Amino acid sequence: MNVISRFSVLCTVSAAFMLIAANCASQTSSADETKTQTPSAPAAAAAQTPAQPASNLKEYKPTGNPMFSHKFTADPAPVVIGDTLWLITSHDETAPNGRLNRNFRMRDWCLFSTKDMKTWTEYPTPLSVDEFKWDGTHTAYAAQMIPRDGKYYLYISTNGNGIGVAVADKPEGPYKDPIGKQLVTPAQCFATTHSWACIDPTVMIDDDGQAWLVWGNRKCYYAKLKKNMVELDGPVKTLDIDLKDMPFEEGPWIFKRDGKYYLIYACGNPEKLAYAIGDKVDGHFEAKGILMERSGNCGSNHPGVANFNGEWYLFYHTGAIGGDFNRAVCVDRMTFNADGTIKPVPFSSEGIFGAAGK
Repeated sequence: MNVISRFSVLCTVSAAFMLIAANCASQTSSADETKTQTPSAPAAAAAQTPAQPASNLKEYKPTGNPMFSHKFTADPAPVVIGDTLWLITSHDETAPNGRLNRNFRMRDWCLFSTKDMKTWTEYPTPLSVDEFKWDGTHTAYAAQMIPRDGKYYLYISTNGNGIGVAVADKPEGPYKDPIGKQLVTPAQCFATTHSWACIDPTVMIDDDGQAWLVWGNRKCYYAKLKKNMVELDGPVKTLDIDLKDMPFEEGPWIFKRDGKYYLIYACGNPEKLAYAIGDKVDGHFEAKGILMERSGNCGSNHPGVANFNGEWYLFYHTGAIGGDFNRAVCVDRMTFNADGTIKPVPFSSEGIFGAAGK
C-alpha cells in the first residue's frame, strides 16, 4: 500500500470514530433524583433506522416491546384525537459521555403518533422543561396531554417544584406556559412532606364537561379544573381509595368505561401496576387487583390507557434496554371481564407487534 492509500485509510477511520463520538455525546444538565433506586447493568439502546416520510418526520415500525430503541422513553401518556393516537413520553437521556445513567437525567418530552398502531411518527421535541421559568430542578417528569375547545393542554411535573401546564394550537406543539407559575405547588400536597410528592398528573374531562386533575406520590391528590384548563376550580383533596394490600406509590391514570371510573397506579416499591374502580371521579375507589407484576429490570412503572380503533391498550415502561434510569415504553392489549374488572396484563416481548399481535 502506498503512502497516499495509507493516508486515505487513516482519514476514513478517523472520520468514522469522530462521527461515532459525536453521535454518542449528549449535552445535558444533570438532574438529582431524591428517590433512590439501584440501577441494573443493561446494554445501551440499539440504533433504530427510521424511514423518512415526505414531511421529514421520522417514522418507526416497531417489531416488539420495547416500542422504540433509538432513544430512552418512559411515563407513556396516550390520547386519542379523531383517527390518531398521540403518545407523549418523558425522555431519559444518556450521560454526556454517552454512558447509561445512574440517576434520572430528563429535560424534555417526546411525542409520537399513529393511525394504526403499526407505524409511528416521531415529532420534534414539543416541550422542554426550560419553558417553565419557575422550575429550578431542570427535570422533566411525567406529563399528559388533553384537547379542549381547539387547544391542547399538556400537564407536566418536575422533581419537587410542582405541576405545570402548557398550551398549544396543535397536538405537536410547540407548547408554551400560559400562566408563568405552578398550577399546583408542593405546598398544596398537604398530606405528604417529601419533596417529590407533587408529581405525575393525569387529567380527564367527564361527560358533563367537568375536567379533573389527579396526581401524587404516596398520596393520591385531585382537584377540579376550570373550563379554561389552566386554573384549579376549588381546593386540593386526597382521593378516597380503599387500597387493601395494594399501596399507592405514584403514577395515577384515570379513565371512564361503562359508567365506572378506573384508577390505575404504580403500587409499592419496586412498583407493580394495580387498579381501583369507583362510581365517581372523586371516589370512593376500591382496589381490585394487580394489573401488571413488577419488571425485573426496572424499579418503576407508569401506566397509560387508551381505547383506540375498538381495542383497549395499556402502555407502560420497563428497563429492558437500559435499566432503572434509561427506560423504554411498551404496549400490550388490555381486556375486561364481564363484571368490569380488568384481566392481568403480563409483560410481553412481542407486544401487539409480533406474531401474537397479528
